[in-house]
Amino acid sequence: MAVSLAGLVGACCRVTWLLWVYLLAMFALIVALLGFTAFAFAVTNRGAGEAVSGRGYREYRLGDYSTWLRRHVGSSKNWDKIRSCLAGADVCRSLQDRNETWAQFVADDLSPVQSGCCKPPTSCNFTYGGGTRWGKTARLSSADPDCDEWSNDADEVCYGCRSCKAGVVAALKRDWKRVAIVNVVFLAFIVVVYSVGCCAFKNSRRDSVHRRSGGWKQAGYA
Repeated sequence: MAVSLAGLVGACCRVTWLLWVYLLAMFALIVALLGFTAFAFAVTNRGAGEAVSGRGYREYRLGDYSTWLRRHVGSSKNWDKIRSCLAGADVCRSLQDRNETWAQFVADDLSPVQSGCCKPPTSCNFTYGGGTRWGKTARLSSADPDCDEWSNDADEVCYGCRSCKAGVVAALKRDWKRVAIVNVVFLAFIVVVYSVGCCAFKNSRRDSVHRRSGGWKQAGYA
């Protein structure tokens, strides 16, 4: 707000130093936005949900995503907080309350968090019991450690699974990508405004030079 006011006053009243302040602040904003946008695209350019044969949802693998996202989401300190938030928000409630048949469940288009945290991976070959209830087979045919992490306890489900971390990372990636796209549009607008400010600054300097030149000429005639 203060920067915009400085630019407005500087442009309207031909106050060169205010325009300097305005342009410097705008340039810093452009650099910051450009840096953040580039970073956002860099950390979200990897990873996507994998289609599962005969399923309406996708499944997510943590190793498919950027190291930065994996490290910041998957670290013990951060994940404990995220896990607590997931349990507190009861993100699996909508699945728990559904009374669906197996055919209906596999046709669902689950969100990344629901797919990763509210059901076991398909490779576990568990038996669907409705909602978030699954029956473990006597002999597992998968080496996926998430199969051992799964619990029918509504407060646990697959919150300790790597697939859950992957689902959270996928959701973050999607949101960051949207923010980055919005930033590109905003950055283009800021560049246009900055260009207008540069023109106003040039005009202000030119007027200042003309005024000084006029003063010198008058002094010479005197």
